Amino acid sequence: MSESLDFRITPTLLLRAYAAGVFPMAQSADAEDIFWVDPKRRGVLPLDAFHVPKSLKKRIRKGGFFVTCNRDFKGVLDGCAGREETWINPEIAQLYTDLNAAGRAQSIEVWMDGVLAGGLYGVSLGSAWFGESMFSRRPDASKIALVWLVARLRHGGYTLLDTQFVTGHLGRFGATEIDRADYHQQLEDALQREADFFALSEGAPAERVLQLSTQTS
Repeated sequence: MSESLDFRITPTLLLRAYAAGVFPMAQSADAEDIFWVDPKRRGVLPLDAFHVPKSLKKRIRKGGFFVTCNRDFKGVLDGCAGREETWINPEIAQLYTDLNAAGRAQSIEVWMDGVLAGGLYGVSLGSAWFGESMFSRRPDASKIALVWLVARLRHGGYTLLDTQFVTGHLGRFGATEIDRADYHQQLEDALQREADFFALSEGAPAERVLQLSTQTS
């Protein structure tokens, strides 16, 4: 379900929307209108059931990359907005830039050969983290970013990772769909808790990250 907006939204209003279980999208990078989305079936990635494929574990242990947190939010946002199909128009990009400046939106960056190879960004409220978008310019870069994200969320005390929708890419990691009522209950519970996105050291070794992201509770 969606509803077009005929007014400019603010970062404060956007956070209230997340707390109510809805998020904004645009039809394309050139679209002037933004609409709210409240899916009947919501994508979530259960943090206690995250699965890292063996091939990705092998790639991570091989190294050849460096992962940072919130070092280049604009670069990640631009990477996500620069894809052929995107829902990020200039107004949405500015809103998330403002949320990042306010400490409410964060990014994970994956660097290879000294350049930004991929990453993801999202919004934090209570112990809920709302994944917005990811991109990859090199093989496995966005997958590596997701593993680092889950390790950071688990270590920081998060209870809900909202993926909005479930793609084949996310499904391989354990993402699933739940109905709207279940989602809102999980969201309500998560908003009552505190979490720390920066509890995990940025320089945590790969083996530690793999352990954190896949250990059972």
